[in-house]
Amino acid sequence: MRRLNAWADSKDPLKVAVQILEDYRALFPDATPDFVPRVFGWLMDAFEGRMLGYLPIDTGYHDLEHMLQGTLCLSQLLRGRSLSGELPVLSRRTFELAIIAVFLHDTWYLKEVSDVVGTGAKYTHIHVLRSCEFASDLLRVKEFFVDEIEAVQNMIRCTAMGVNIRMLRFASEEERIAGCSVGTADLLGQMAADDYVEKLPALFEEFEESRQYQGQAVGAFLSVDDLKRKTPKFWKNYVLPKIEGDFEGVFRFLRWPEAGGENLYLERIETSIARLEAVMALRG
Repeated sequence: MRRLNAWADSKDPLKVAVQILEDYRALFPDATPDFVPRVFGWLMDAFEGRMLGYLPIDTGYHDLEHMLQGTLCLSQLLRGRSLSGELPVLSRRTFELAIIAVFLHDTWYLKEVSDVVGTGAKYTHIHVLRSCEFASDLLRVKEFFVDEIEAVQNMIRCTAMGVNIRMLRFASEEERIAGCSVGTADLLGQMAADDYVEKLPALFEEFEESRQYQGQAVGAFLSVDDLKRKTPKFWKNYVLPKIEGDFEGVFRFLRWPEAGGENLYLERIETSIARLEAVMALRG
């Protein structure tokens, strides 16, 4: 089975939507096909300024492609898990709520129409709270049940830096596994991108805007080079222990037969990290 090239095609929302729909229908053949186009519409509305009362998302790093990368990674992970026969089997509704969560986890960048100062990056310090609030408001309008909204919020909380998922009150084992999957996909989807290293200056600009607005540093990065030098440690000392421990190793389901059983996400990240280390070593 041919898979979408998650790195070459993640700039194209239509191609991503088609791949997610393929995964969705492969796992749940009896499902109606309107779910994926409908929630993709919410994502595009948010990023393009069609959400009533909100401006388009205007951040340089956490852009539309960032969201598509995480969504592709999540969909591939959940499909891989299903094919593995791992128990418990995740229901169609859990899959749907996980896709919604990864769509909405960065809506904290949305600014209200009256907020014309800076970009949404200034809200970095309160991102989880804002995303959960936005998800609640949107899903209530869309007539989701309270327990479904709470499940999406828990999955969004799994994307927060330093989150202790053992402190989250998941309603079920399925919900917890979905949360681990969302958190994993958010980290690996972005870091496996071809241009992850090249986009680090944009990430630093977001951190710097947050520092200026909130009066607090994010990660205590002094410069772009400082961020680049610390990124390998972030990978080795935070991301790897996180996905292997807190997120219970669900990244293993990203191994697909056509990749020779290898985890291309981890391989690509390790390659980028090694390249970054070599470049920074030359700078002294």
